[in-house]
Amino acid sequence: MYKNIFKSIVLLSSFQAVAQQTPNDVSENYFTENDTVKTLNEVVINGKNNPSKSSVNRAGIKEKDLPQAIQVIGSEIIQQQQSIRLSDVVKNANGVYVGSARGGAQESFWSRGYDMSANNMFKNGFRFNSGSIPEVASLEKVEILKGSAALLYGNVAPGGIMNMVTKSPNFKTGGEFTMQAGSYNFYKPSADVYGAFNNSIAYRFNGSYENSESFRDYVTKERYYVNPSLLFKVSDKTEITLQADYLSDDWTPDFGTGSIGKEIADVPRNAYLGAKWSNGNTKQATASILVNHEFNPKWKLNFNSSFQDYDRESIGTERIQPAANGDWNRPYGRNKAVEQIFANQISLQGNFKTGKIKHQLFTGIDTEISYADAYTFRFYDPTTGATVTTYDTVNIFDPSSYAASNEGPILPSEVTRIVKTETTRFGVYAQDLISFSDKFKALLGVRYSYQEAKPETYNIAANTVTEETIRNDRAFSPKVGLIYQPTKYTTLFSSYSNSFTPNTGVTIYNEAIKPSIIDQIEVGVKNEFFKGKLTTNVTLYQIVNSNLAQTAEFDANGNINTNTNVKALSGETTSKGIELDLNYKPIDGLNIISGYSYNDMRYTKTTGATGSFIEGDRLVRTPQHTANLSFFYTVQTGVLKNVSVGAIGNYIGDRLGGWNNQVNPAYPNGIWDREIPVNGYTTIDVSLGYNWKQFSLLCKLSNITNELNYTLHENYSVNPIAPRQILTSLRYKF
Repeated sequence: MYKNIFKSIVLLSSFQAVAQQTPNDVSENYFTENDTVKTLNEVVINGKNNPSKSSVNRAGIKEKDLPQAIQVIGSEIIQQQQSIRLSDVVKNANGVYVGSARGGAQESFWSRGYDMSANNMFKNGFRFNSGSIPEVASLEKVEILKGSAALLYGNVAPGGIMNMVTKSPNFKTGGEFTMQAGSYNFYKPSADVYGAFNNSIAYRFNGSYENSESFRDYVTKERYYVNPSLLFKVSDKTEITLQADYLSDDWTPDFGTGSIGKEIADVPRNAYLGAKWSNGNTKQATASILVNHEFNPKWKLNFNSSFQDYDRESIGTERIQPAANGDWNRPYGRNKAVEQIFANQISLQGNFKTGKIKHQLFTGIDTEISYADAYTFRFYDPTTGATVTTYDTVNIFDPSSYAASNEGPILPSEVTRIVKTETTRFGVYAQDLISFSDKFKALLGVRYSYQEAKPETYNIAANTVTEETIRNDRAFSPKVGLIYQPTKYTTLFSSYSNSFTPNTGVTIYNEAIKPSIIDQIEVGVKNEFFKGKLTTNVTLYQIVNSNLAQTAEFDANGNINTNTNVKALSGETTSKGIELDLNYKPIDGLNIISGYSYNDMRYTKTTGATGSFIEGDRLVRTPQHTANLSFFYTVQTGVLKNVSVGAIGNYIGDRLGGWNNQVNPAYPNGIWDREIPVNGYTTIDVSLGYNWKQFSLLCKLSNITNELNYTLHENYSVNPIAPRQILTSLRYKF
């Protein structure tokens, strides 16, 4: 299959020569020594012809010289589509899809079969605890670097990383006030004000408040967010940026509809099955300092430092796991997790020559220390002190059984255990883009990463502290990329990269499992047609984890192992696919974005031991096909001038919920069948707006077909997507 696809890529790249040689463009095909090479941008999802460069590649490399794909969703698209959540924004990002999270406390994202939520989410270049739902109103853009990013970002999964960039200070004076209101009593005022105190100090302030109900009964949300920042222009060569933000989010834990056997439970979309007194709160604060110094036009030094504080707590009933007839013993649940992250980065960027060969060097060091605490609670009978796990018994098909209202949990709870984990990360890296000529280039780099995790378990009842196994992971992560640019409009690239993923569990000798080493290969082409009005990316990739940790077949004595925590690096997964991105602006005021992604991720080698996965089985929550198509048009002249219309369609293909099947002799055919087939779905949003002087009014009707489908987290948090609803935004710019 890949041979045919590669032939198509070559044909696509050759087509650009014909597309460029139109009568009006003939003069541009002749070169003189004074000609400049036109920059071939990455597929940038933005309404502007000349969008700002992405910062996610960190090294300042032109996007056409990077042997992997980047997508950037700019603030114009975020505003046009009236994005409320990050999941709204990434509808434009081809190959990135949304999963659910336990209790609806956060949004999780996947790319190329890999979960981005653990280590692959960043904010202004720093690792971001994704246990919250980030605020969108303050974002200037969302950058997605597809494929391996381990060289520059350390311990990240190979599917890609997402970097949220907040709006920065501006020496111009201006701003805007926005009021959004919509279905289910949603309203959200926000403000963005910027300006300068003097010629050396600029400021910016973003803030928003949100209050809403939901299409889910009894589910509410209230959020406060502030984001101040300052820019100090110390000299013509030195700038210092101070940024901070704070989010407080009160939300209702919602585990959705649940499943029975291999089917999603058939209950109304609006039915909330949890106890009405359930509630949760997330508080998250970040602060950072960014120092940029330019020695001269060829050499730059950056120093960045960041602090992040995260605290999330919830209480209610959880884990919807009913019996076949719908009976469900609603379990008590209380959760609390806190984390503080201190991070530093220092990097040097320079351009120089060795003879006629050009070099673009990027090298640096980064460090990170995090302190994470995970709490375990128990509910108890105040009279006897006995632990109680069940709140009550209901039937999910009988609303009268779970509609009763109570003021709060009948029983008290207390902390029984705290697991404190101190994690230290250190990395040193060097990368060089070598230009042998204008057409042939190579990107070479290597990173050394060290990570140490020291967990301690505090048993509150026994008043003991147990030091768990200290986990030390070390790995080199090389990267090699080749770039060929036959014309100024076309880039052909290929790359090999390597990354690592730490593992949990121990070996048969009770030693910590070494990290899994993952290899990734990419080939692709980036093209620019019709004077830059049409840009395309096509990428093929294969990601192989040949050291997958899975349950060991035998223990140290040679006996059959039944302990799933005892593992061996004896498995393999393979993720392969193709991604096509397109951005087209044929006329002023019209922007068209589309993309298609195919991904096939399976277990390709397993031991067959009890507890191991099934060879050839697709990984759960990974659709084979995803696609997106959107347009936005603002009328430029005539009676309808300044009227805007737009639409976005998003397709998520068939996927599996639940957990992957496992070998287990206790079940028929020796297979523990745990997968839930879920059909694919398409949602379509349409919008209509009008601009008048400093005012703009925009209305959006989302999910116009009222499609019913689900986001998935294992088998107990199956959350229906939102039905048809309307949102209106009134904006005043000054």
